[in-house]
Amino acid sequence: MTTPETTQKIMHESLYSAADALHAIANEKSNNQPVKLTGNSTDMVFVKGLKVDAVIGVYEWEQQITQPLIFDIEMVGCQYQASQTDNIQDAINYKSVSERVAEVSIANKVALLERLAQLVAEMILAEFAPEKVTVTIHKPTAIKQADSVGVKITRFQQD
Repeated sequence: MTTPETTQKIMHESLYSAADALHAIANEKSNNQPVKLTGNSTDMVFVKGLKVDAVIGVYEWEQQITQPLIFDIEMVGCQYQASQTDNIQDAINYKSVSERVAEVSIANKVALLERLAQLVAEMILAEFAPEKVTVTIHKPTAIKQADSVGVKITRFQQD
């Protein structure tokens, strides 16, 4: 059993960081066996407020101009490997997600936000493999009297 004195000694002797000290304490508590994930964790990678100008709208004049859209993306998936390796290859790369969301939005001139949200969700699930993705799209200039209008959809990986 770890005593307060042992904890203090380990933390003071750590040459690297408090995280190293906590890892050492966890290993001491488990008889020097590595701590394993229980599978009861939820990790979320998000992009909030991504601004993209795209052609979208049900009216003919809307298909002739670009309009501002604001995306909020939430991707749920285990990021434990990335937390251990500190390697971007093991993570959901939010820069890459943001770039792809912009590409999909600009390439697809759709009428409805619902359709664009579906296309973005499908792309994220296929290319970045989260367990679940929530895509919110705001269209801030659609209704003059409102700060914003939009849609929010949640999609899951298919087994």
